[in-house]
Amino acid sequence: MPDQDKFPVDPFDFLADVFQRPPLFGEYTVDRLWQDEHISQRMLELHLDKDTELASRPHAFIERSAEWMKSRFKIGTNTAVFDYGCGPGLYTSRFARMGASVTGIDFSKRSIDHATGYASEQGLEVKYVLADYLSWEMTDQADLITLIFCDLCPLSPQRRRTLFGKFRLHLKPGGCILLDVCSQAQFESTKEETVCERNLLGGFFSPNDYFGFLTTFKYDSEQVSLDKYTIVERSGVRRFYNWLQHYGVEELAAELGENGFAVQEIYSNVAGDPYEADSPVLAVVAQVV
Repeated sequence: MPDQDKFPVDPFDFLADVFQRPPLFGEYTVDRLWQDEHISQRMLELHLDKDTELASRPHAFIERSAEWMKSRFKIGTNTAVFDYGCGPGLYTSRFARMGASVTGIDFSKRSIDHATGYASEQGLEVKYVLADYLSWEMTDQADLITLIFCDLCPLSPQRRRTLFGKFRLHLKPGGCILLDVCSQAQFESTKEETVCERNLLGGFFSPNDYFGFLTTFKYDSEQVSLDKYTIVERSGVRRFYNWLQHYGVEELAAELGENGFAVQEIYSNVAGDPYEADSPVLAVVAQVV
């Protein structure tokens, strides 16, 4: 299915497509979301909103989780930290204030530009890299690699294997990864449904007037959900696919094991709260076997 269908579009064919369940991980549009001029601006606004949890977690939680990471991983002047999917630098700036040597990687130019400008204004030393972390490589290695806000979950199994390979390449001996994922409890609470609204999500997808369809699918045997967005403007139709892989503790440990990592600790979030079975998120600390 092309990124944008031009009108005229047969109404029946259009609605049939809205309700069509695509093949598992058959479409990948993460780059469109983060690199579109309008959407990336809205993403940045959501990141910087201290109270919302749509693009990143509320800033009070970020502050609490950063302090927990400082204690748990002894982050200081001798610590090298790589933050994959760093966005506008909400964690990297905090790591830099702890004295760490920090590298942030993201493929959103708008996010990297904001993070770089903020670091300059605050006198923080952070290396920001505009790149797709699935293909990014460097010779330096980190004591700690972070991947936060369930960034692993939109990736297909093949892309996840690639990413774990990057982690192994960029991690010092004895170093740790910290990441969080969507849980089975969250999957069980997800419902298959379709919603249609004019200017869905408050104009998130376009500065122009549009109608948005959100169709949620569940792939039960794989524990994957999909939010399929169909955006109808006068100029045509665009589609965005937000896949989310969900994990139980055993499933997450098994996938990490298959990719050369051993789980050290499991939490309910990246603030180190004790694991609870009904938590919508799982957080894991792991090391290379």
